[in-house]
Amino acid sequence: MRKLFLLVFLIPFLSFGQEVSEVKVKVGGFVKNDMFWDSRNTVSAREGHFLLFPAAENLDPDGNDLNGASSFNFLSIQSRLAVNITGAKALNADISAKIEGDFFGQLNPNINLFRLRHAYIKMKWTSTEVLLGQYWIPMFVTDCFPGTISFNTGVPFQPFGRSPQIRVTQSMGLAKFIFVANSQRDYASRGPNPLAPSSTLVSSEFLRNSSIPELSLQVHLKPGDAILFGLGASYKQIVPQTKTSLGYQTDESVGGYNAFAFLRVNLKPITIKMQGVYGQNMPDVLSLGGIAISDSTNVEKGFVSYTTLNTMSSWIDISSNGKNFQVGVFAGYSQNLGAKDKIVGPKYGLGTNIASLYRISPRVSYQVNKLKFALEGEYTNASYGASYDEYGVPQDLNPVGNLRILFASYFFF
Repeated sequence: MRKLFLLVFLIPFLSFGQEVSEVKVKVGGFVKNDMFWDSRNTVSAREGHFLLFPAAENLDPDGNDLNGASSFNFLSIQSRLAVNITGAKALNADISAKIEGDFFGQLNPNINLFRLRHAYIKMKWTSTEVLLGQYWIPMFVTDCFPGTISFNTGVPFQPFGRSPQIRVTQSMGLAKFIFVANSQRDYASRGPNPLAPSSTLVSSEFLRNSSIPELSLQVHLKPGDAILFGLGASYKQIVPQTKTSLGYQTDESVGGYNAFAFLRVNLKPITIKMQGVYGQNMPDVLSLGGIAISDSTNVEKGFVSYTTLNTMSSWIDISSNGKNFQVGVFAGYSQNLGAKDKIVGPKYGLGTNIASLYRISPRVSYQVNKLKFALEGEYTNASYGASYDEYGVPQDLNPVGNLRILFASYFFF
């Protein structure tokens, strides 16, 4: 098996026509089992494992909430395998690579099957680094993200996802500049379903049909060991339809911006992390929002124009820095800001009927060597709207909450 991995990864390195130094292959990962209980039905993925927010009320003829029932599940699908390759050199750069996967599957029908998480090649010079392959989305800052036990990692307050990309990082003193051009894979935009234009389809086609990757720029500043802060912005353009509902060719696009800022402060007893995000059309990163039809430009041929559904979110995570025993708490808030333009047609997105969300999630964990146990409570409240204003902001609100109790066990290797 080791020789097979070496062969796969050495081929692209050898193509540079330079001598390759000793390549080292390290296999790692963890085994994890999640046991959780929910006080009501949730909007989630993989049999409830990846929780987004509580489901809205659904009343039967007697006024009983069909989504009010509690449930539990035990799953080990987050268990992970990773292969890290280091030691190669080419073009005066240190070359490394990684392949990582888990058993989360891509959809509920293939849960338990192995799926790709990361797959990239990294070329590193003295102050420049180039990454080619599948890696975290730009808004997921690996040096500043929530330390939750839940696999949702603060979603939908923390943007989340991995995407195929080209990432260039340039270090200059205390600053680090990052440029990313990325496509979409497992986490994709939402738009009209060609088979039923008023319903929503999740597909990378919407971004691919624009012929432009999503473009991002960030700057990270680290003035000392205790503080890291930064900000970034991205632009994404999608084409929701290439053919109107009446069969005419169209290339109408809609573009959206997002921006974020983050801060991490490492103190001796605790670490504080926080992030604020403003975004347009962000369901591809599992945040509230999307797009909507804002005008019918030609009724006879079915031509329409679109507007983005906008959102803001913020979160804070505080954790102790104990070696074996740690406590922490995560809190997040997200609000539906509606659209810039008036809406005249269907909305396509995630949580477009939610006006606001908040979550508080305390946790405690204990680790001895490679064995870890963790307990977390997660209360999420969503304010659903029974109607909308002309900009798509939900009105006549009805808040519902879900309490999740999660126990997790890990073994790292």
